Order: sequence, then structure tokens, then C-alpha cells
Amino acid sequence: MTNQSIREAAAGLFPGGVNSPVRSYRSVGGDPVPIARGQGPFVFDAEENRYIDFVGGFGPAILGHAHPAVTAAISLAAAEGLAFGALGPREVALAESIREATGLERLRFLNSGTEATMTAIRIARAATGRDLIVKFDGCYHGHSDGLLVKAGSGVATLGMSDSAGVPQAVAGLTAVLPYNDPAALMRWFDARGAETAAVIVESIPANVGILAPDPEFLETLQSLPRAHGALLIADEIITGFRLRRGLSGVLPAADLVTLGKIIGGGLPVGAVGGRADLLGLLAPEGPVYQAGTFSANPAVMAAGLATLEALTPAAYQRLDQVARHLENGLQAAVKRAGAPASVVRFGSMLSLFFRPAPPRDYAEAREADTAAFARFHRAMRQRGILIPPSQFETWFVSLAHNEPEIDAAVRAAAEALREALPA
Repeated sequence: MTNQSIREAAAGLFPGGVNSPVRSYRSVGGDPVPIARGQGPFVFDAEENRYIDFVGGFGPAILGHAHPAVTAAISLAAAEGLAFGALGPREVALAESIREATGLERLRFLNSGTEATMTAIRIARAATGRDLIVKFDGCYHGHSDGLLVKAGSGVATLGMSDSAGVPQAVAGLTAVLPYNDPAALMRWFDARGAETAAVIVESIPANVGILAPDPEFLETLQSLPRAHGALLIADEIITGFRLRRGLSGVLPAADLVTLGKIIGGGLPVGAVGGRADLLGLLAPEGPVYQAGTFSANPAVMAAGLATLEALTPAAYQRLDQVARHLENGLQAAVKRAGAPASVVRFGSMLSLFFRPAPPRDYAEAREADTAAFARFHRAMRQRGILIPPSQFETWFVSLAHNEPEIDAAVRAAAEALREALPA
């Protein structure tokens, strides 16, 4: 099939021709690229055009695409059976590896990040006997009803502050506060602290581009909810095992943590972890119901184990080195082009904002020139570089990227920046 025939067939099969909104390319223009396969730092479309890939499956492909150890582990697991509806050895092994690296006392595997955050909130409400949840503008925690309130990621790209189909009674149980604003958090807890079950936050927001957390804000996050009997939920679905082996370390006082992406090696996964007493509230041990036919699927567990085994301290050093190379190259390209743009990096995550200074919150991120980003995206695509199709998504560097790929991306960016700027 050609790229166009795939797009035409998809248009009649799927809403918007895609199975996730950000894949539609509507915010950047042009036709979405149907990816047929990947290998290392590259992806290939249906017509065998090759792209250097910085989408990385939106986070999980930290080893690169089709890593031999991961594909071999999946093949072995698949040959032994794909679904048993029973406890198995691989889930125990992966959970032990995660616990050793994170210090989380207990875990529950799920099938997605959305399930993980949804379950964490259910636990928090059961533990506290309270209903209200606090999240932050621009932080995205999946598409469960109560969290689609001024969310970032694909929702921000589509210019939607919430979603149709979410009852106001459900949305009204979630407060949305500005990120990096400790005073706003204090005002909320002064007014509604006794009704608040939990505060949920991305340890490093990466669904609105990357926002750097202020130290005072982090201190307030870790002390204020606890002082009012509320829990702190750290969403590490993107950052867990991305910045270092284990959790990011940004919110060490979190009561519950959600994981995903990397711990599944590229297959669908989620997890919630934390204190033993909180996880003990989950059925069948406690009264909080959660279940999943495909939770802890053996092929997923095998992929996760193989991925974590490859993520040694030396691997993280290498990731940081390559990502710093990309950061420095992009900053130099921005300067040479005289572009009103800024680069933000945490480890192997990176954002290029079309605004002169990095944003501190979602309001500032929304000031970025999305039209310029769209032109930049198309120009990069034409030069064989694939970056996320949204100003509000994060670039990911993998262990498969080497200096030649980074240098090629920087050269392409230098040219694309000139094309992105208004004449």
C-alpha cells in the first residue's frame, strides 16, 4: 500500500483517520506519515522513506526501535502463550526490578497510563474519604473523565479546554490550578483543604512541551497536601526510567506514583505504586475495585524486563551526552537564525518552543507561535526528520541515536528555522 492509500482507507475507518488525535497532523498541516516499521533511530513510511525519529512512540522507545533484546524477549514470551488470566513469573520479576530501582513498596500493573492515574485517584479517595482532586493547567494525566479539565497534550493541540461527553458533575470534582504557583496551591488548601483527596502532578510536565518546576513550588507540593491530610500523586508515566534508573527524584515525598511508557518496552502498560498500606486498599485485599483482563500480560512484562536490563548507569550517561549534543546544536541553530525560540531539556527529553524564553506554565506555553512551529515541522519532515506533530509535545532521544543522526537533525533544524520565520 502507498502512503496515500493507507490514509484514504484510514479516513473511512477511524474518526479523523487516526486512532489518537495527535497523530492526525492537523495542528502542523500536511498529511500524516503512515509508519510501517522502525529500526534503531529510524522509522520508515509505507513507501520506504526513512526518517530520523525523535517521536520515539511518545516516550517508550528509549532503546530505539526493534531493539534485538526486546524483540527476542517478546518472541519467546509469545511462543509460550499470550494470555492466561493468571499470575505469572514475568510480572513478579518486572515488579521486583521496578521496586529495587524506585523504592516503591507495592505495585499494581495495568494496561495504560490513563488506567494508572484513574486508579491512583480512586485509591486516594478511598484512603481519605474525600472527593476533590487538584491538577495543574497543562499537565496531562490521561483521558479519564475527571482529568479532562483544561488538559495539555493532544487536547491542547486541538484548542479544547475540556471534552464533550464529560458531565459537569464529574468535571466539578477536579480543581485546575496554575503550575509553578505555590500561592495558588496555598489559597486552594486554605479554602478547600479538608475536602481534597489528592494533588496529582507530572513530576516534570512534558505534555505541554517541557516546563521546568520551580524549587519553591516543589517544596509546597510535598508539604502542603500532607499537612491537610491529602495525598500527593506523582505522575511519572513519561519520566519514570527516562531520566535515570528509577523515578525522576523530583517528588520524593509522593504517596502514590504512576508509571508507564518505558516499563512496557513499547507495549501497552501502566502501573501504580506506593506505600504498602495504600496499595493494600486494592481488591482483592481491600475495598477499591480495579481489574484488567490484559494486565501484566506476559509479552508486555518480557519487553519491560528486557528494556530495564539494558538501562544501565552507562546507558543513562550516554543518553544525556547525546541529548546535550542535540540541545547545544539546536540552541546554536536558533541563535544563527535569529529565531524567537528557546530550547528546554531534561535528560533525554527536549522541547523547542517558538517563544523567546522557556515558559514557566501553560499560559506562557500557549504564547508560543504554533504557526511557526507548524512550518518548522513540515520543513523538518521534508528533510527526513520526524518530530512530534505538536508544539505541545516532547522530543525523545534514544540510545540508538548517535552523533551522525544528531548532526543531521541539527543541520535540518538550521534550515527549517529559517523557513519557519515570517518573511
